[in-house]
Amino acid sequence: MLAATTLSLSNTPATPAPEILEPKPDPTQPSSLPTNQTNRAIPEPETEPQLRKPKGSAQLNRWSRARAVRSGRKLNRVDTAVDVKPASRAAETSPAASSPSSSGDGEEEAEYPAAAVRAKSIYMVSDGTGWTAEHSVNAALGQFDHCLVDRGCPVNTHLFSGIDDLERLMEIIKQAAKEGAMLVYTLADPSMAQSAKQACEIWDIPSTDILGPITEAIASHLGVSPSGLPRGAPGRTSHLTEDYFRRIEAIEFTIKQDDGALPQNLHKADIILAGVSRTGKTPLSTYLAHKGYKVANIPIVMGVELPKTLFEVDPQKVFGLTINSVVLQTIRRARAKSLGFSEEIRSNYSEMDYVRMELEYAGRIFAQNPMWPVIEITGKAIEETAAVILRLYHDRQKKCSMPRISKRY
Repeated sequence: MLAATTLSLSNTPATPAPEILEPKPDPTQPSSLPTNQTNRAIPEPETEPQLRKPKGSAQLNRWSRARAVRSGRKLNRVDTAVDVKPASRAAETSPAASSPSSSGDGEEEAEYPAAAVRAKSIYMVSDGTGWTAEHSVNAALGQFDHCLVDRGCPVNTHLFSGIDDLERLMEIIKQAAKEGAMLVYTLADPSMAQSAKQACEIWDIPSTDILGPITEAIASHLGVSPSGLPRGAPGRTSHLTEDYFRRIEAIEFTIKQDDGALPQNLHKADIILAGVSRTGKTPLSTYLAHKGYKVANIPIVMGVELPKTLFEVDPQKVFGLTINSVVLQTIRRARAKSLGFSEEIRSNYSEMDYVRMELEYAGRIFAQNPMWPVIEITGKAIEETAAVILRLYHDRQKKCSMPRISKRY
């Protein structure tokens, strides 16, 4: 179909579409040339029909390129926009002609609107593990979910960790300049951080030093100079500190105490979680354990007696978890289906009447123990629920900001 359009332009000049006739053919061009020679004599805009590719290729191309950037390959490519020019014409045309905006045809841009959106890169550079830089960038990107979800502002992130050599640092900064990337760095060595700052200013690269300002502020507050050594450096104290071993012990304890196991050890726990099935007790326990807290979780099931030790421990350790009945039913139905439960078991587990009865049963237990804070987890991420628990836990430990009895959070 496209070839027919090109031939009609050369053989019958009076009938082509108006937009194809915009670039006037050379009046000196002989009309008796063979068809193949006529096609070669057509001005450059005539090749645009060849640029049209099946829908979706532009998106797949961008995804592939984003994966390549994250994995550290193909970093010398300057433009992250989709290159749709055929290979046979790439060497004959200028770089400006390869972009959709310079093709002279608005139809191509309308057909591939995403192709005109360039994914902007963020380089994260660290002389350590890069954990601080990565989590800081991810936290900041969370403020742009409204733009990132619909790919209105696509972003590629790439982490460069263990960069303790100035030459390697300069190579990364040069590449950031080529790609038009932003540089975010956490460099403990003041000289490395200063070199990064100066290089970014010279090459006009937007940059942010995450570690430097807060380190300087703390140094000023304490009246002590920082060591300037990254994590794991030979001259720095080993990371296997008392906190590290306490965290490992907490993880081991929490795993052994999962789902009501070993109730005789509840008095050893820092935090005890109680709630009906599928209220997120296990993942929440694991998250808290990684922060160094020994956590036990107790399931509340109708017809199953709760362990006596749960009512003998310090009630300030116990936290109740509850959830909206409709949300819980949806979660349980998906869970029952994935486990292949029979219809009889499924009706006792995920039907609305049973779900409501179990939540009411748990609510009565919480009411009988008014010192247990009850936390509503519907719509909350694990981190949000953990933040509420830890705030209440530390308030109670320090005997300050005591919450009201039976208040739900």
